Amino acid sequence: MNKKMTALLLSALVLPGLGQLYLGRKMLGGIIIVLVNLVLLLALFVLLRGLSPVIAAQIAGDAITITTAEVMGSLETTSGFGKTVLVAFFILWTFSVVDVLKFAGKQPEE
Repeated sequence: MNKKMTALLLSALVLPGLGQLYLGRKMLGGIIIVLVNLVLLLALFVLLRGLSPVIAAQIAGDAITITTAEVMGSLETTSGFGKTVLVAFFILWTFSVVDVLKFAGKQPEE
């Protein structure tokens, strides 16, 4: 497998930014990995914040079983922000893949 394909698969399927690291672009790869991790942590925060009423009710013993309607109802308040986080992750992923394709095309094959 050539270097361009390996870098593309690393960025597209494993973690955005790994392809840049593989190609020797350490600064950009590190920045992308940090941004991806921040977006994923933000997504986790949004999910837990939306589910906090359901989790609190479960801990307090008020709810024996949690229904899908309760979960979906509690997540409705964060759906707009959750979509924004998803779009941010998709933009980072797309940038990483396109950057690997553009940069790897300028590198000589090994």
